[in-house]
Amino acid sequence: MVEHGFTSHLQFKYPLSLNLNGLARGTVNLIDVKLIRENPALVRENLKRRGDPENLRLLDEFIEYDKAWRRVQTELNEARRRRNEISREIARLKKAGLDAGNLMAEAVRISGEIERLERVVREYGEKARRTLMRIPNLLHESVPYGLDESDNVEIRRWGSPPRFDFKPKNHLEIALDLGLIDEERANKVAGSGFYYLKDELVLLDMAIQRFAIDFLRRRGYTLIEPPFMLRRKPYEGVTDLADFETVMYKIEGEDLYLIATSEHPIAAMFMDETLDMNDLPIKVVGVSTNFRKEVGTHGKYTKGLFRMHQFNKVEQFIFCLPEQSWELHEELQRNCEEMYQMLGLHYRVVNVCTGDIGTVAAKKYDTEVWMVDGKFREIGSNSNCTDYQARRLRIRFREGPGRPPKGFVHTLNSTALATSRTMMAILEHYQQKDGSVIIPEVLRPYMNGIERLERKE
Repeated sequence: MVEHGFTSHLQFKYPLSLNLNGLARGTVNLIDVKLIRENPALVRENLKRRGDPENLRLLDEFIEYDKAWRRVQTELNEARRRRNEISREIARLKKAGLDAGNLMAEAVRISGEIERLERVVREYGEKARRTLMRIPNLLHESVPYGLDESDNVEIRRWGSPPRFDFKPKNHLEIALDLGLIDEERANKVAGSGFYYLKDELVLLDMAIQRFAIDFLRRRGYTLIEPPFMLRRKPYEGVTDLADFETVMYKIEGEDLYLIATSEHPIAAMFMDETLDMNDLPIKVVGVSTNFRKEVGTHGKYTKGLFRMHQFNKVEQFIFCLPEQSWELHEELQRNCEEMYQMLGLHYRVVNVCTGDIGTVAAKKYDTEVWMVDGKFREIGSNSNCTDYQARRLRIRFREGPGRPPKGFVHTLNSTALATSRTMMAILEHYQQKDGSVIIPEVLRPYMNGIERLERKE
């Protein structure tokens, strides 16, 4: 077991924000064009760490679009300057009673050219914006290099696996034997990846939610149940565009998507707003039902409750100042680990490598729970997204009311407890030889005092 305290900051010479000199006003803000223009090597080297040549291709593509945009913008500015100059000269000639016909004809020609250049500027600007939206966040220096999840670096583990004097079952076998889940009928009416939960298993789901909510509210987190649907514009601000095809369900005929996690509507809460520094950090505990297609999971572990299309989850989310985010990233991790420890679940924490981290996070921890097949599998993740989401959503901070924006906030999100995977772990860790399952003590007050899940005769 290896332990590390990763708290150092990745330093950048320039602030990260997209402006395009006012071109993209009202649209998505991303990485600062100034950073790419003046120090593309820094961005390129950081993107190389992710090991995906597509990111470098996108960077090169953006640089070309940006150069073209600047070139045409210069031509447009010159045309506008010339039109203004001609307008003044026409006015002078008319005032003097002189013929201005030639200049008026030139003014008409220049106005047409200005319209054409404005159209080209918009086209290049939109191409640059769309390309930049696909470039991932810059990684923290402590993210380990790796190709996939097998290269994630374990930094600590807690507890030890339970000892059984019988052959243990997996959680789905246990739930079926106890009569607490109906897979066949759910598959009949909704397809694979759905379940009817019954009786005490529903109570256990609710108990896990209430336990996590009460735990975080005591620590100053404000409870929020967000909308379970989001429009595309805010959704583009919080996640990778590829998620629209592989993760999210769209409402047919409407500009609405079912949420994949409460992180997304909570992150979008302050879209287009400027927050006062004195109000930061804002700490939120979100509770929601979540919906995921889980397309592209072929070959991954999908047994039982582990990877469902519909599940409940309690989420931690923080808006903060840039200088606060790395310390708060560790706070979020401590919170979730303390809950797993109170539940008595054997787990480990890994620092997610460059090939597994995804687009939005600058650094991510995964917490993985031990399962009866002897493997650790993800039960929750904790990401510092730095200012990546905030720039796309245009969430800034200022020193006080009426003051101009000073910068973009940082956003962090972490699973508190995902109920399906937590139930899965409880069923497997606490199973007994007679087929019953002991309820962890901290959950019993939320279960009307039920201490054990047993088969009803």
